[in-house]
Amino acid sequence: MPSTAVIQVKQGIGDVIWHLPFIRAIAKATTEGAVTFLTVPSTHAKELLSAEPGIGEVIYFEHGGSEIKRGLNLVRLTALLRARKFQRVWILDRTLRPALAALAAGIPERIGPGDGLQRRLITNPGIDPRHFKELAMDWLRVLMDSMNVPMASGEPDLKLPPSLLAAIAARYLAPHPWIVLALGGSHPSKQWPDSHWAELLDTVRRRTTGTVFLIGGPNNAARAASLITRSAGAPAVNACDLSIVEAAALLRLADLFVGPDSGPMNLAAAGATPTFGLFGSTPALSYSRFIHAIEPEGGPTPDGMQRITPAQVMQRIEPYVGVTKPAP
Repeated sequence: MPSTAVIQVKQGIGDVIWHLPFIRAIAKATTEGAVTFLTVPSTHAKELLSAEPGIGEVIYFEHGGSEIKRGLNLVRLTALLRARKFQRVWILDRTLRPALAALAAGIPERIGPGDGLQRRLITNPGIDPRHFKELAMDWLRVLMDSMNVPMASGEPDLKLPPSLLAAIAARYLAPHPWIVLALGGSHPSKQWPDSHWAELLDTVRRRTTGTVFLIGGPNNAARAASLITRSAGAPAVNACDLSIVEAAALLRLADLFVGPDSGPMNLAAAGATPTFGLFGSTPALSYSRFIHAIEPEGGPTPDGMQRITPAQVMQRIEPYVGVTKPAP
């Protein structure tokens, strides 16, 4: 069992994806070459990281909730860490409670960025507080440098089981290029209007000789079916029945992705697929060279998604619509 644990408390799939290069770097710096990764269930990390060689095990723990639930979760996390007898824990967040749990569990080496009270609970000096004004991926690089842990690459490059990739390829014996459109978003402000999706889907189907896939989970299945019936041209597949890890495999095999700032967008970038993210209401991400941000004129605003037009998106993706990327 790895003697080093890595804790990440953010809720989203995308959060696990952009943390991957940091987790790999930490794992490579250990004597075992692997770590135990602790995170929250909503990240789906157990399914997504099953083929990552540097992650020996993924353990879920609860972090949020009311003050009472947070107290109970802190007690449970402390017991979990004590039972595993870790020698070292990395806390990839500015939050206090994981550091407190690690101290209470008697873990000798506790490494974190050291924001606020957390600095009193960690054993490394922490980083200069002025870095906390930067994006998390930027100050995490500072933390890695301060601990002399080299970062080989900032690209997530998510590893998936070859058998899974083969199964998805066999499931969809459809012509390439494969173009994936992702419906939905974690917040209403990230949703692109159906009228925009309908126009873009119809245009793409008439421009490509490949196959267009719509994903978004079961909640978007009926929506995808309606959009497909309102368009014509190249084959279109309603793939909203895919599980998270199956969708990740499809996105690895895909040649182009379009969708809002979301878990699928991050999975597409982690699959080395040209990824056009619609950043209407959120700041554009740039941690991967595969992410191409599409923003409304004037930048993100609460109504920014409505102001990103299908014509604007089509203009950006036009050079990619007929291109098939090298096989993974």
